[in-house]
Amino acid sequence: MGIAADIADDWHAALAALAWQVEAGADETILDAPVNRYDLAAEAPKPLAQKAPAAAVPQASTTAADPVAAARAAAERSTTLEDLSAAMASFDLCDLKKGARNTVFADGNPKARVLILGEAPGAEEDREGRPFVGRAGQLLDRMFAAIGLSRTSPDARSAVYITNVLPWRPPGNRDPEPAEIAMMLPFVERHIALVDPQVIVVVGNTSLFALTGGKGILRARGTWSQALRKPLLPMAHPAYLLRNPSAKREAWADLLSLQARLR
Repeated sequence: MGIAADIADDWHAALAALAWQVEAGADETILDAPVNRYDLAAEAPKPLAQKAPAAAVPQASTTAADPVAAARAAAERSTTLEDLSAAMASFDLCDLKKGARNTVFADGNPKARVLILGEAPGAEEDREGRPFVGRAGQLLDRMFAAIGLSRTSPDARSAVYITNVLPWRPPGNRDPEPAEIAMMLPFVERHIALVDPQVIVVVGNTSLFALTGGKGILRARGTWSQALRKPLLPMAHPAYLLRNPSAKREAWADLLSLQARLR
């Protein structure tokens, strides 16, 4: 108890002394001897030199890559069909690739005078990795065989080369979306440039839209136009002809028009 009492007395005494100094006008704590603050300022050590701010380290962009620009760059670097096939197989910015079994590149003779551009692989094409191998593909082969053309012909004059706008099957065989078409168009254009056919035949709305921006294959069919500085002939897709056999008459007229053009 004695120690506690002494501490309490000292505390009260110090508080009373402080109150007396405040009443006397003391407003800051000073030393025992006066200090010339100007002298202190002159003798004060110079501040350390500030380091230059470090150069900003480039950060990885969080913005998703532009898929069309990436496709264009990859396509432009491809100088052969083998390069282009590898570039397409390694292109990962199209979500369709995630659900596909195979990248369907092309089939036929790359020296052919006629390039047939379809829309996208179906289930059988996805399994085999080749375009137009299902029922529609079998009809396509018979159609062109009727005018002396074949994907298996080693002779460029009687051969055809077949590819699609999209190399991967859309889920449920749905129509390709405009963004998907735009994404793969640089590869299509490079593909056609490398093959350099005399004539392009587009079958279906997707391939017509990809190369011309137009829609309505049934209105456009049979009418020659130009795309990528090549003569272009639109035709109904073989799958449509299977569903609408009466349209085969018009398809035959289109084939005869192609045959006359080649002659």
